[in-house]
Amino acid sequence: MPQQIKAPKQVPSFEYELFEGDPDLLRTVVATPTQTAPWIDPSSLKLKHRIGRGPFGDIWLATHHQSGFDFQEYHEVAVKMLHPLKQEHMQKFIDKFEKLFLKCRELPGVCWLHGVSVVNGKISIAMRFYEGSVGDQMAQSKGGKLSLPDVLRYGSQLAKGLIQLHSIGLLVLNMKPSNFLISDHDQLVLGDFGIPYLLLGIPFSDSDMALGLGTPNYMAPEQWDPEVRGPLSLETDVWGFGCSVVEMLTGVQPWFGKSSEEIYHSVVVRKEKPHVPSGLPPAVEHVINGCFEYDLRNRPLVSDLLLVFESSQNAIHGDGGWVGLGSRPIKEKSVGNGYTTWYLSKDHLQVGDTVRSRSPLNARRPHTVDVREGTIVGLDGDADKNSFALVKVPGMHNALRVQESTLERVTFGFAVGDWVRLKQETNSHSPVGILHAVQRDGAVSVGFLGLETLWVGKAYQLQMAEPYYVGQFVRLKPNVVTPRFEWPRKSGGTWCSGRISEILPNGCLVVEFPGRFVLGNEPNRFLADPNEVESVSFDTCPGIVEKYHHVEDFHWAVRPLAIAFGLFTAMKLTILMGRGISARLKKNRPNSQDSGDRKSGWRRIFRDASSTTK
Repeated sequence: MPQQIKAPKQVPSFEYELFEGDPDLLRTVVATPTQTAPWIDPSSLKLKHRIGRGPFGDIWLATHHQSGFDFQEYHEVAVKMLHPLKQEHMQKFIDKFEKLFLKCRELPGVCWLHGVSVVNGKISIAMRFYEGSVGDQMAQSKGGKLSLPDVLRYGSQLAKGLIQLHSIGLLVLNMKPSNFLISDHDQLVLGDFGIPYLLLGIPFSDSDMALGLGTPNYMAPEQWDPEVRGPLSLETDVWGFGCSVVEMLTGVQPWFGKSSEEIYHSVVVRKEKPHVPSGLPPAVEHVINGCFEYDLRNRPLVSDLLLVFESSQNAIHGDGGWVGLGSRPIKEKSVGNGYTTWYLSKDHLQVGDTVRSRSPLNARRPHTVDVREGTIVGLDGDADKNSFALVKVPGMHNALRVQESTLERVTFGFAVGDWVRLKQETNSHSPVGILHAVQRDGAVSVGFLGLETLWVGKAYQLQMAEPYYVGQFVRLKPNVVTPRFEWPRKSGGTWCSGRISEILPNGCLVVEFPGRFVLGNEPNRFLADPNEVESVSFDTCPGIVEKYHHVEDFHWAVRPLAIAFGLFTAMKLTILMGRGISARLKKNRPNSQDSGDRKSGWRRIFRDASSTTK
């Protein structure tokens, strides 16, 4: 196996003449270049014994032997030996690792990497051996938890390491206290530099690894199925940060005692959140609760976490108590429309920006807005208070003074949250998605169904798409024969129409079908590709029959009620008609005396006729 992996090319040693003052006495020196490639000769790694086990492999204590022309070095290292990968995918992983190797070495908040090799047919990553971790300290502490000052200190260091790793384009995706290593100077470093992220797109031979990219107890909702519930983003690690801090504070692992399937049901299906302990500084409690927002766009950034944890350290007494903001918990600034303050703080407006009134999150845009589109000519306020912007709107003489949180920046015709479509479609993922970021230079990030991470490109590659919102009725387009996801049919074989109950950050629609009557555990909520559906309303239904069918989509009871009402109406009409006919017959019926006279007259006629015959 090792011989089949393409090892990076090593720079050979070279000689040079060293001048030490006397040109006649030059000394020949052999220079061994600094390691620039990550490949390690498997024979230089001597495994001792296993010291740990994780979801992606085993951790071994080993010795790394390095030698050059004039030196021999032995380093005690920790080797992460991954579970077996298919041979054709091993080179792909090593190529990814090589591109990030030197960048990782420059990050003080990330573990020092020695390199990568293939040992016993498995990818093995050698890194500096650290004596302990935050998880080890928790195990040695009373109650299995850390003091608040230690949590704030380690949390600040953890946030710094995350920012460093994110700056080179890596996500950790495996945040947990046992992966937070402690250096000789009691500094926290990230022991997992993003192995799950490097494994994206590589199929696993182990079914347990294929279950999810991370440790289930710390995984964000989008991490369970990134192509469907994604995308994975910087905020995905924020969820893991929150889970880790909660465990440090309580000594209890989130979702402790539950299986992976039970955790999935709690986090993804029921949207439950880990319990945040009370009694924390309000700012800390507020930001940790923000880590567990189901929609990743509503979570704080790592820079927000760092700011809160660093500032809160100054408010802590030596006995672990705290001062500063009082015992009253901070309430979320309610701006409506489904946004959190963390969402709104991710983009800072500047003078000269084009803005418009902010659209509600996943809801229908109102017909009347305060600012359709204008230009910021001034800013008023500061970050600690409600800030206002002076907006010059075409056609209006005076600038409007508008609260910043109610405005969204428009760049190249796009604003964050817009539904967009790729001009050049691809078969690898849905061409319709939701815009997550648009920079002032035209760089954009979009969440597309079918992609595990954000799509990065330029604004000119996009065009506006039809927006969808919660509560809207949709059905499959007529030209869709085989949809991406299962979709129910009516009794006649036609596709059902359903109502959007949720919109995921990548544009994936969660559709429920109130017009279907289901029994037991039969599912009535389905996923949908926004590119495969079209909106349904009374305006789009051409005739009376179609409009009635759309009424049936609102609730399964409409049809039986309509049938019952029809039967009741028919019975009522029948009774009324019967009474009317009966009344008419009575009205036209002769009285009893005339009837008796008529009968006696007929008797006389028949009697006379009989006597004449005789």
